Amino acid sequence: MDEKALQNKIQSKVRAKLSPLFARYKTDFNDLDAMLKWKPIVLVLGNYSSGKSTFINELIGREVQRTGQAPTDDSFTVITAPDSDGEEMDLPGSDLVNDSRLPFTVFKTFGEQFISHFRMKKVKASIFENLAIIDSPGMLDSISEKDRGYDYAAVIKEFSRLADLVVLMFDPHKAGTIQETYNTIRNILPGATGEDRVLFVMSRIDECDNLGDLVRSYGTLCWNLSQMTGRKDIPRIFLTFSPVLVNMPPELAIWAREREHLKQEILAAAGLRINHILQNVDKQILELHMIAEAMAVYTEGGIKIMTTAIKRAFAAGLICFLFLDMLTRELWGFPEKTILPTLLSGVVEMRQFLIPVGGAAIVIGLIGLFFLKWQFPRHARRCLNHPESLVTLDTVYRRNLWSRVKEKVNELLAKPKVLGLFVGHRGNMAKIDKFSSGVMQDYYKQIGQRN
Repeated sequence: MDEKALQNKIQSKVRAKLSPLFARYKTDFNDLDAMLKWKPIVLVLGNYSSGKSTFINELIGREVQRTGQAPTDDSFTVITAPDSDGEEMDLPGSDLVNDSRLPFTVFKTFGEQFISHFRMKKVKASIFENLAIIDSPGMLDSISEKDRGYDYAAVIKEFSRLADLVVLMFDPHKAGTIQETYNTIRNILPGATGEDRVLFVMSRIDECDNLGDLVRSYGTLCWNLSQMTGRKDIPRIFLTFSPVLVNMPPELAIWAREREHLKQEILAAAGLRINHILQNVDKQILELHMIAEAMAVYTEGGIKIMTTAIKRAFAAGLICFLFLDMLTRELWGFPEKTILPTLLSGVVEMRQFLIPVGGAAIVIGLIGLFFLKWQFPRHARRCLNHPESLVTLDTVYRRNLWSRVKEKVNELLAKPKVLGLFVGHRGNMAKIDKFSSGVMQDYYKQIGQRN
């Protein structure tokens, strides 16, 4: 089975088995759905002088993106191949966000200002037969949403979710000190993509005055990355230089093979697509499972309270049925015959049921009203105020997972309904486990056999 056929099979299976659960738990299926419908994507990020456009032009083999020391392009540009037998063309953002065949419809929510800075270039180049590259505006210091006119960080996060590979580029003069770069590495990428799908690149090393200058810049970037990632181990940093360098100094010649290795890593991104899809399906499955787990504990707590209320109502109703008419006779002198002795004698008149049944019904109704108006809302409020009590957070992994689903759980708890107590959350958890251990493992085996 080829990659596209396997991708379509995964999409069909996920839709059939998981879509109802996504709807049940109000979980967004758009990210996964968008990923399943299009080709592999490489997202290129970096400050405005990091050499993004130059490197993209080198990959393509001709100048497609404008280059320069100052900002030359403030748009997100999707570069890919034309349709079969199609011509090269440029498409505006308005076409991209309204085309359901493309994975960009979610970007419509970022408004007209973003859409006017979004476009696609269809270019005839062999690398784009099964690949798309997204060039991005250069990152800057102290830029707010108001300055750009749209939420740049949120846009980067959405593109990172779609991308099978994120290439983050730096130059020796600004080795990771840009504020937007810090925010991207520290806050955006960890929640949007895996560490294995991020490449760090320091380009333009040919502009260093000497080897010592290069070492200082590299050391600065390593230090800054350790602070931004929060990790003591430094990720691999690829070093590149200008492809048009005529007289290559001896100290740069050793990096030529590394530059080729970087290009091969990027061109091989298409092979990461199925793994990326399965990783995202896994992520969605785990999130669904934790939401279902929290809701199961919530409903089980509510059912326990309701069961106790029913038992109390039944007991109080039975006492009223058997003894209430005795009390009324002592207090007010009626009825002449109480229900209990007549039941024992076997001769009962219908009118004798009036006070026992009426009293029992009133007591049961009051206890039921007490449950509906006070006990159940109190249980729901308690869970809403302390939702973390619904799940076990005994590992860092589960705490990170909870941080992603907490908002969804709160949304489900915000509008409590008694009928919601009867939803089979444990059964949904079993369905999720079955999909994870059965269908997903089968797909991973298929990928293993292909590799």
